Amino acid sequence: MTLPPWEYAFLAFSKANFPDLFDPTWIASLVLMVVLIVLYNIRTRALHRHRLWTDMWEWLLWTGVITFFLLIVGAIFAFDFFIVLLTAFIGIGVLVWVRFRRFPPLFAAYEMQLSRQSYFQRAKASKPEATIRQRATPRPSKRRRRR
Repeated sequence: MTLPPWEYAFLAFSKANFPDLFDPTWIASLVLMVVLIVLYNIRTRALHRHRLWTDMWEWLLWTGVITFFLLIVGAIFAFDFFIVLLTAFIGIGVLVWVRFRRFPPLFAAYEMQLSRQSYFQRAKASKPEATIRQRATPRPSKRRRRR
């Protein structure tokens, strides 16, 4: 470090100015974006019947793709370091917020709904006659043949 810390904020984010941060930043962004896309595909296929979980994974996917893509673009076009740093902190902050603040209350309500639904299905199935559909109109007795 040859400059005071606040002066590094306005330097271009390049390999010459930040030799120890530049390569790890863009490589990690690329790897994390690929991992996030693979995880999204795996988890949404496994949880396709649970809309709330797929919504969370969609939030995570788009937030991660935008964040990691902007970090790669910042490295390619040599944005100022404060822009790259701000992008990383805001993007990772939104990822953490989505996973740990926005969706857990919704998951708790969804689990309650599923358990209530399971209870009512169990109660309904405990009485076999409740599962047999009754005819709307009574069946007439045997018909007489016409002669």
